[in-house]
This record gives sequence, C-alpha cells and structure tokens, in this order.
Amino acid sequence: MSKVHGTVAEGFEAVRAEFEAFVAAEPVDPAAQLAAYQHGRLVVDLWAGDVTGDSLSGVFSVTKGAAYLVVALLVEEGVLDLDHRVADHWPEFAAHGKGAVTLRELITHRAGVIGADGGFDYEELADDRVIAERLAGQRPFWRPGAGHGYHALAIGALVGEVVRRVTGSSVQEIYEERVRAPYGLDLYLGLPESQQHRYRDVLPMLPTAEQQAVLAGQPRPGRYNRLAIAFNTSADASFDLVRFVNSPASLAKSPTSVGGAGNARGIAGMYATMLGGFNGRGPLLKADTVRDFATAHSLGQDLVVGGANGFALGFQALGVTYPALSADTFGHEGAAGALAFGDQRSGLAYGYTRRRFAFPGGAAPENERLSRAVYEAAIA
Repeated sequence: MSKVHGTVAEGFEAVRAEFEAFVAAEPVDPAAQLAAYQHGRLVVDLWAGDVTGDSLSGVFSVTKGAAYLVVALLVEEGVLDLDHRVADHWPEFAAHGKGAVTLRELITHRAGVIGADGGFDYEELADDRVIAERLAGQRPFWRPGAGHGYHALAIGALVGEVVRRVTGSSVQEIYEERVRAPYGLDLYLGLPESQQHRYRDVLPMLPTAEQQAVLAGQPRPGRYNRLAIAFNTSADASFDLVRFVNSPASLAKSPTSVGGAGNARGIAGMYATMLGGFNGRGPLLKADTVRDFATAHSLGQDLVVGGANGFALGFQALGVTYPALSADTFGHEGAAGALAFGDQRSGLAYGYTRRRFAFPGGAAPENERLSRAVYEAAIA
C-alpha cells in the first residue's frame, strides 16, 4: 500500500481521508499528486506512490489551459478580438470554406479542424508550427459553426498560430515570460534541461481483468472516424500518446495541446493566478475576463468523442461534468487522469496528476470524489 505524504490546512482533513481511501483501494500504484489553493493559499498538498510533491510528469491536455490563459490575457489587452475571423490574421486558414471562422468559434471547438487526413508522425506532432501549416489547408470535418467537437491534438497549434501571427511570439514564449516565470509555477511549456532530473515518465495503463474485458468489447473506431482523426490513429493505428508525451521532442517543444510537464501544485497554481493574488503577485486577469472565459459556449453532443459535454472559451465547462462543483467551474482534464480547474465563487484552484495512466483515459474517476471533498471543504 502506498503511503500518503503531505499536509492539509485546518478544515480540509476530509480531503486527506478521501485521498488515503482512494490510494488504499488502488490495485496498482497511481503515483498521484493532489494540490489545491484557496484565495492563493495552499490548503491541500498531498502525494502518494512513486512520486514526490516536486516530481514533474506529462499532464497531457491540462496543457491547453495555459494556451487559453495566454489568449485571455491578449483579449483583455485588446490584442486579440474573439469575433475577428481567423483568416484575417492567417490568410492560409481560409482554404476549404474556413474563411468565416472566428477566433471565438475556433477556441470553442466549433471549427471542425480536428486533424489531418494523413495524420502526423511523432516529430511532426511535437511542432505546433508544422501542425498549423498542415491544418491551414485541411478541409473541416463538419460545417464550421454547426456543432462542437473536441479538437484534441489540434487546438493548441491552431490557436497558437493566431497568437503568433498577431504578436510575433509563440504561446510557449508568452506563457513563460508572463505566467510561469513571474509566478514561479511548476508547469512548463518546454521542459528546461535544468528541470529534466525531476521528470518522471508517464506509465501506461495496467487494466484489471475486468477492465481488460471492457476494453476488448469496445469497437475500434474506423480509420476515417472523427475520433481516430482527432487522436491521430487514422493513418497509424499504432500511434501511442503516452510514448509521444514522454518523447524528448514533445518535452522540448511542448505542443500546446498536450505537451506540458508539471505537477499538481503547478497546474493548480496556474488557475490560482487567474483567481487572485498568488506567490506575492496580483491576479493575472480581471474578474470580468475570468467570468467571460468561464462561461459555457458549446454545450450538448460532442461530434468527436460522443456524449454530452461543454466548453467555455477554450476551457472545459466542468460544472457540466462535475455537478457537485460550482456551475462556473472552468479548467481542463488530461488523458492520463490529471485534472485542473478554477472556481471564481469559492476562490478555489484544484490540481490532480497521475503518473500511472488511469482507466479508461481522461480525467481519472477518483477526481469526482476528490474534487467534491476539496470543494465542500472550501465552501464550508
């Protein structure tokens, strides 16, 4: 049984108990971290298994939150306008009927540009500029604006190209200069050599016999299925997202859809910077900006992953997925099991990571119990 390490603030004792119960029940070491800030104060800092509180690992799509934060900063400053057409800044994007797509439609996963017909190899997928160049000439997989679908491995590069065309800088550069470095966050878009000793490879899923039976019974998406296109398995069914995220190319270039390396304190801290003062500095965003970016825009059936979900301005509208949380909770999950979010009403910022890939993929199931325990303690 893995031992739980770390501390919780007074009033958050139930969170530790919930975390201990989860760790004790796991059949394999999850190598998990849980952190939470309330009004900038660290109130939960726990870890268990083959990690420490300082360990870094791949956080997959939690990375997208950093890209959306950069966009929010630029919108607040008037550098970007959500209702301007993408092609006004990036003319090549207009190909195949995409000329009218606005930045708002793009960032809310309504553009239909979920991947490339021919897919990407590992080196290509590590480079946002290469992805953007290919996708500019790609036909959309549904009529832009007609519905929403998760642009899983594409959205960071698409949004990032708009940012680069307008500012001359990449999302990674702006995030490092204006967010990570000044606030001292342990969430890196491009892992420096000086921090590589802290990185622990993401470990593949070890499903139980019962879970293996579930996986075996699931139909594989056809080659031209939207899910296969979006997750880059249409051209190469052997594409391995875990291998990709652990690769030197991904860690160095940090594609903004999936390539960040961080820990629970770092991903929670990023949301804390948006909600108020953090690490001795004032909030990154005005309250009205946070409110706008947390408001749900795309709700209902997802045209890629199926089922109902919700997106705010880029961020996932997590109040849809986690009804125990505030309706305006915004954040993002990661494929291996990570989850990070902020809630303006309670001042709560939450971060959870797993080194061991959780079944069935996406935010690990334990997040429902852990996030509820943290939220209930925060509003008590």
